[in-house]
Amino acid sequence: MNYTELTLNEKIQSGLSEAGYVTCTPVQEKVLSLSLDGSDLYVQSQTGTGKTAAFLVTIMQEILTERENASECKKNALILVPTRELAVQVEEEAAKLGKHTGLRFASFYGGVGYEKQVADLKKGIDIIIGTPGRVIDLTESRQMDLSRVAYLAIDEADRMFDMGFYPDLRKLIHFLPKNEGDKKSRQTMLFSATLNSYVK
Repeated sequence: MNYTELTLNEKIQSGLSEAGYVTCTPVQEKVLSLSLDGSDLYVQSQTGTGKTAAFLVTIMQEILTERENASECKKNALILVPTRELAVQVEEEAAKLGKHTGLRFASFYGGVGYEKQVADLKKGIDIIIGTPGRVIDLTESRQMDLSRVAYLAIDEADRMFDMGFYPDLRKLIHFLPKNEGDKKSRQTMLFSATLNSYVK
């Protein structure tokens, strides 16, 4: 399937075209065929299969659709990754694909000072990309507000659990809007190289 066959916002299509995206990889095609209606997913996918573009396109499309249908978009997204390096990679990919969308992206991770990250948050961020520890720190210090997160992507979940982030992920989920009964407040997409029962 080609990206032009998907019903995507033209601003996203422009970013995809400029970034050289023409044909969907198998994981992109499968994810995008299911995710754009807000469905929760867990996906078995190795590094290098194009999963980053799959969840970024989903999130951007849904935020832009929300903006078109509401006078004020109150929803944003959180993408959790295990390492600083991956956070930077995802932010760079988001900047490419979302170049024409007007959406704001920033990454948040440890090992660096808080000043720039806090300044980014004060400007307002549509797609927050971060490692669990730093996201918790910024949330608990009331610098980061996760109450508007309607889209959650967890990337390399098995690696995150191997690194001991499972308690942090559980803690972070409590900061996010709850799904109550038939009222769905959040879409969750989990990507992992392995999908054992623990990850699921």
